[in-house]
Amino acid sequence: MADHPYIGIWVTKDGQIRHELSADNRYEEARGKRESAYQGHYQVTGNYIEYWDDTGFTADGEFIDGVLYHAGMVLYRKE
Repeated sequence: MADHPYIGIWVTKDGQIRHELSADNRYEEARGKRESAYQGHYQVTGNYIEYWDDTGFTADGEFIDGVLYHAGMVLYRKE
């Protein structure tokens, strides 16, 4: 998984929402100045991603043409 193409940081155009997808299948979501708004684990199957927050919240998304669509948000890979 360490070399998976979706590992890294994904951000909204305005930079307010940031997802960091780690190679150990953990994620951290930052919102505005709140760096650790959500944390949990994720699983990628093909282009589909499922999130399980440590508090029990679940969500999903899809990678299409290098863009992550998640819960009404559009996130782009941070270079």
